[in-house]
Amino acid sequence: MPVATKIQWCDSTCNPTMGCDGCELWNTKTGVRICYAGTLHARFGGATTGYAPSFEQVTTFPGRMAEAAHWRDLCGTARKDKPWLNGLPRLIFISDMSDALSSVVTFDYLEREIIAVANSPEGKRHRWLWLTKRPERMAALSDDLQQKQIGWPDNLWAGTSVTTPATTTRIRSLLRVGDENTIRFLSVEPQWESIDLTQWLPRLDWVIQGGESGRGASPFHTEWAVDMRQQCQEAGVAYFLKQLGGVVFAKGTRIKFADGHAGTWAEWPEQLRVREMPVAGQQACSEGTGETGSACPDLDGSSKRIALNVIGVSGVRREAALKAWATRRRNEQAKQLTAVAKKALAIRRKAK
Repeated sequence: MPVATKIQWCDSTCNPTMGCDGCELWNTKTGVRICYAGTLHARFGGATTGYAPSFEQVTTFPGRMAEAAHWRDLCGTARKDKPWLNGLPRLIFISDMSDALSSVVTFDYLEREIIAVANSPEGKRHRWLWLTKRPERMAALSDDLQQKQIGWPDNLWAGTSVTTPATTTRIRSLLRVGDENTIRFLSVEPQWESIDLTQWLPRLDWVIQGGESGRGASPFHTEWAVDMRQQCQEAGVAYFLKQLGGVVFAKGTRIKFADGHAGTWAEWPEQLRVREMPVAGQQACSEGTGETGSACPDLDGSSKRIALNVIGVSGVRREAALKAWATRRRNEQAKQLTAVAKKALAIRRKAK
C-alpha cells in the first residue's frame, strides 16, 4: 500500500477492498471505461499481487487498514510538496482503487476493517477520508452501527463523488451518515457540467473539485472553478481545487499546461490557486507545530450545520432559515479566526 501518494488532498491511500460494482466512470454494459482504478485493474488484475482478479470482481483484503493505522503520525510534519496539509494529522484516503461499499462487501467486514480500526488507539492518530459513489450504503452502515450503539468515528470523514447535476442526489444519503461531529465532503471530479451546490453546502464541510484527465477527457471550464469557489466562500465551506484536467477552456478558449492533468497550481491563473482544508481537521493536532495549511473557518458543535429537513423546504421558510444560518456562521467564523490566530501566536512564542 502506498504510504505516500501524489493525490493532492491526502498523504496516503489504503484499500481494504479492490474492485468496484461500477459507476458512471466504469460501465462494462455501455462500454464506458475511464476510471483510473478500473484501467489499472485491466492491466494488472489477476496477474499482480494485491489486485482483484478483475475490476468487476470485488475482493476483500483484510488487515490493510490495521497496517496503515501503524504508519507514522504526521502532526507537526511539514509537507514540502503539499503545504496546505501542514498542521494536520496524516490524511489517509480509503478506497482510491475500489468502492468499499460495493454490494458484495458485508457490513460486518466494514465494521471490523474500517470502523474498528479508525476507532483504535493507533487509528485515532490519523484522519481517514472515505469516498464512495454509494452513499446510500454508507448511510445504511451508519444506521446499523447506531442500532448496535457504535458511534461513527469522529476521525472518519464521509464523502461522495459528484460529476453532474443529476448525481447530486447522492448528497442526501451522505447527509445521513454519522452525526453532527462527522466531517462530510464532496469530490466533484471529474466535473462534466456546471453544478449548483447552493442548497447542499449548509450541511457540508469541504468540496474538492477537479477536471477529467486522460485520453479523450471531457473539457473543464475555469468558469466552473470560479463559480464553485464562490459558492463555497458564500457558504463558509472549505474549497480545494485539485486539478483542471486534460482539456481546459477559459472563456471559450482552450489553454494548455505542461502538466497533462493541469494539477500544478503554479501554472494556474492566480485566482484559481485555492486549496483549503476544513478547520475541524486542522484543530486535530493539539500541539500543532510547523506551518499551518490554508483553512476555511468552520463552526464546532451542533450549530455548525442547518437541519437536514430545512434543505428540502422551498420558499420563504427555507430562505429565512438560510439567511439566519449564514449570519450565525459569519459571526462564529470571526470568533474562531481570532482564536486560531491567538493559538498560532502562542505556538510561535513557545518555539522561540
